[in-house]
Amino acid sequence: MIPVMEPPTDSRSTASAPPPTTGHVTLMDRHRAATRSVWVSVVVNFFLSTAQIIVGFFAHSQALIADGIHTLSDLFADFIVLGANKISRAGADEDHPYGHARFETAASLALGLLLLIVGVGMLWAAAHKLVDPSSIPQVHHLALWAALITLVSKEGLFRYMLAIAKRVNSTMLIANAWHARADAASSLVVAIGIGGNLMGYTFLDPLAAALVGFMICRTGGKFAWDAMARLTDRGMTPAETEAVRATFAATPGVKDVHDLKTRYMGDEVLIDAHLLVDNWLSVSEGHYIAAHARRRVLASHRALDALVHIDPEDDQSGEQLAELPPREKILACLYSHLGDVSPQAQPPVLIHYLHRTVDLDIFIGETDIDGTSADVLRRVQESLPSLRQAIPMLGRVQVWRSQESEVRD
Repeated sequence: MIPVMEPPTDSRSTASAPPPTTGHVTLMDRHRAATRSVWVSVVVNFFLSTAQIIVGFFAHSQALIADGIHTLSDLFADFIVLGANKISRAGADEDHPYGHARFETAASLALGLLLLIVGVGMLWAAAHKLVDPSSIPQVHHLALWAALITLVSKEGLFRYMLAIAKRVNSTMLIANAWHARADAASSLVVAIGIGGNLMGYTFLDPLAAALVGFMICRTGGKFAWDAMARLTDRGMTPAETEAVRATFAATPGVKDVHDLKTRYMGDEVLIDAHLLVDNWLSVSEGHYIAAHARRRVLASHRALDALVHIDPEDDQSGEQLAELPPREKILACLYSHLGDVSPQAQPPVLIHYLHRTVDLDIFIGETDIDGTSADVLRRVQESLPSLRQAIPMLGRVQVWRSQESEVRD
């Protein structure tokens, strides 16, 4: 008996993609915030470093001069951030098909290493002072006021930059803000050292310098390690990954989600996922489900892009298709068993590669030539035994007969 060709129906209700999350920070917002905060830092650091070096020279404070030189390193860091911010804003090109967002991560790595160098330098200087406290010269009271003003300015700059960095959720700006805090900490060391020098307690300078140097090394190491992890394709946290999985799974038409992988691209992530759908779906409907699922994830999570692969069956146990014959071989075998059939009368075939077998849907339509479809139908039915011998992995074979209607514009 020849089954009547009817399209399958799906009674499941559809749901629209969730609206974009409120307060979503765009890439342009992040770049504008970075440019504004960094230029404020450049101006503040320029005037502070100039004042520190001049006052330190006339007040005979080597510590204040050193702190001024340290402030100059902040200018270097600021220009690193400005350069990375400009480069990362560039779109995808032939050399960087995913864009340039990782230049921000590279800048975070550079800032972390810079903090490490500064911290190690402070530890080294503190060690020398502890060995020879007499090397600390007598300074003028003006140096203490300069150190205190620098400390307040640096702490204010840190809080300003950190607030902007958290608002736009930029790891690069957070790293740069903490670099300002490190400079404020060094100014605190200078203030304590100068105050101790004026009071006769010279050991306070190297002791405080060693403590803050250790803190700066710890902060720089954390930023450098985090940036290195992102540059080597570290993924999202398990909780964040499960949230992405739940968004995929909630998409109508998706039966399961597996092989979900993420990796950072700057402060956003690239997502790869395999979605299991019903195996009777058409290619176009599978593509529709994949596109719908991708839109939902991009709207609900901080993802730069999502690559979705559609599976008609669970392939987690390994590749199941390598031993199955391709379409060309199947059609050549089928048409050869049908015998002398005109190319116009050769029936179209829908092939399903499922469960390590090959299933066929053969469509026979009415033609203008009387008796042609009936003849093709008879030949298909007679050739099935020999066809199964020629294709041992042949599974279900269904023959569909329909009345075709011609539609003209």
